[in-house]
Amino acid sequence: MSAHTDVPPAAHLAVSVLPAPGPMGALTLGVTAAGLALVVFGDDRAAAARAADRLGARVVDSADTEAHTQVAEYLAGARRAFTTPLDWSLASGLQRRVLGSLFATVPFGATVTYGQLATRSGLGNPRGVGSVMGSNPIPVVVPCHRVLGADGLGGFGGGRATKEWLLALEGVLPSALEFT
Repeated sequence: MSAHTDVPPAAHLAVSVLPAPGPMGALTLGVTAAGLALVVFGDDRAAAARAADRLGARVVDSADTEAHTQVAEYLAGARRAFTTPLDWSLASGLQRRVLGSLFATVPFGATVTYGQLATRSGLGNPRGVGSVMGSNPIPVVVPCHRVLGADGLGGFGGGRATKEWLLALEGVLPSALEFT
């Protein structure tokens, strides 16, 4: 067991690539025995392999996971909350605290500013929240797209078009563009 996590190393990381609508094109998911540990924008098996190395795990191909099913349902507009277990092993310390607060307090269709999330997480500086959002290992499920700047959308690791698409899916923004 490593010093930075309370979860023993994973034996394997079940990796699947989920076709995704809109500007995402695809999402690469990584699931351990403990739960969903990784969501990467695009078909990025190299990122999954790097995550597996960090976890001390072996990559196996598998689309037969509850996480895969739930993310597909969410992207199709048929799911509003995720119940699949999460494996927080790729997040630690401050990052885990902020992401945990986001996951627990900002539901589907709601948003929060960087400053509000900093306060909820016990941080004094909203800039730290931006860094945490940019390094979120489980975006979409741990909804960093719901975190907005005080004067606009703010940044997003998946790109602005993806953030807008996800917020439109949740009814936060009007769906101004049709993506195929």
